[in-house]
Amino acid sequence: MAQIDTVIAAQRFGLGARPGELAAIGDDPRGWLMAQLRAPQVIPAAFGNMPSAADRFVGYRELVQERRLEKQNAGATAQSATPPAKDAFAQLGQNLRQSYRADASARCQAAIDSDAPFVERLVQFWSNHFTVSGQRPIALGLAVPYENEAIRPHVLGRFADLLLAVTRHPAMLLYLDNAQSVGPMSRFGAQRAKGLNENLAREMMELHTLGVDGGYTQNDVRELAKILTGWSIAGLGRPGRPLAATPGTFHFAAAAHEPGDKTLLGKTYAEAGEEEGVQALQDLARHPATAHHLATQLARHFIADDPPAKAVAILERRYRDSDGDLGEVTRQLISLDAAWQPAQQKLRTPNDWVIGVFRAFNARSADRGLKALAALTQLGQLPLLAPSPAGWPDMQADWLSPEALMSRIDLAQLIGRRLEASVDPRQLSEATIGPVLSQESRFQITNAPSRADGLALLLVSPEFMRR
Repeated sequence: MAQIDTVIAAQRFGLGARPGELAAIGDDPRGWLMAQLRAPQVIPAAFGNMPSAADRFVGYRELVQERRLEKQNAGATAQSATPPAKDAFAQLGQNLRQSYRADASARCQAAIDSDAPFVERLVQFWSNHFTVSGQRPIALGLAVPYENEAIRPHVLGRFADLLLAVTRHPAMLLYLDNAQSVGPMSRFGAQRAKGLNENLAREMMELHTLGVDGGYTQNDVRELAKILTGWSIAGLGRPGRPLAATPGTFHFAAAAHEPGDKTLLGKTYAEAGEEEGVQALQDLARHPATAHHLATQLARHFIADDPPAKAVAILERRYRDSDGDLGEVTRQLISLDAAWQPAQQKLRTPNDWVIGVFRAFNARSADRGLKALAALTQLGQLPLLAPSPAGWPDMQADWLSPEALMSRIDLAQLIGRRLEASVDPRQLSEATIGPVLSQESRFQITNAPSRADGLALLLVSPEFMRR
């Protein structure tokens, strides 16, 4: 059983074993996971000197301002074959795409190289929970800096701090339109046509905290939206105006904040400007529905699509008793017997599978991140490009269509042909999933017509496709 637990630690909690990793985990898989939680949390080297979200925002803002100037001067160049008014806009789009490609490949490389894959999985889990998707172009170049700045530092801290960091980050404020949300009765509301935007408030309750069945109403959504008016970004307004904070960072615009008391989930919040939002987020983080929602999401990710009610209840209780300490909740997760059942109940998503493949081959080429990104393009799960604020799905039914399976088979065959000269499939299977490999899968890999076929059969075996 200890051998099977070793694979569970590497594949269910981690991102898949690299050659030699099962031996390194040894006979204390839970201790291996706990050690990762105790280690200092650092930004992976793959991200290098990546610009901050604020720096990216300033660069994009300058191009937008340039485009405005070009539009103003467009009359003088109306006969030009390429009107200058399009130049800055085209450059902005190109910059966004280039930033995303570099960022996403670095993210893939960080996961492939990680010596703390459990923590890296937690970062990706919470990043998906608080999705900022590049499907909206404004977020395309901010999504990975957002993950490193708002998510990564808090995955083992208090959920309330994570929620506050996420909500204040410029990527989230832009993605869910709160940066320009204006209270109808505020000073700005009386001067401008723009008004209240409820997107962030709605997703905060439905996805981030209480859950869709968390007992809130449409009126609660509107009240929370009012509470969050004024939560914006320095430098978002007209150029030339003095700024109260560093451009591209959080800024509370008091003139856009809806005045007066608000009532959310039966509690009245007296007029207090920015502090109203801080207190509301604290209360949402402590709400019993939030504890249940988060416990369910964690159990679904680490145990089964339909997680056992007992496991959910234990995680929920630990969340409440620790005042939302995610480190304590994560340690409780490691201790759950349900999380160590030998049956591999979770299908690896394309992201999980691709990262696991690259880790299994101990990829070290300089372009390993770009190659992983190309594979994820083929399989339809590009990093931080989820189709909606709900994030990428975490259920088998969403990823196991015949077409999706064929795409994995095609990719496995390609990888097998490219690496057959340097990798023995029998040795690799024993080094990565040996303790859980069934007799049937081992027979097929061992007796494959060629090394290429053997490698492909390993990568699409049930034991490698699941965790």
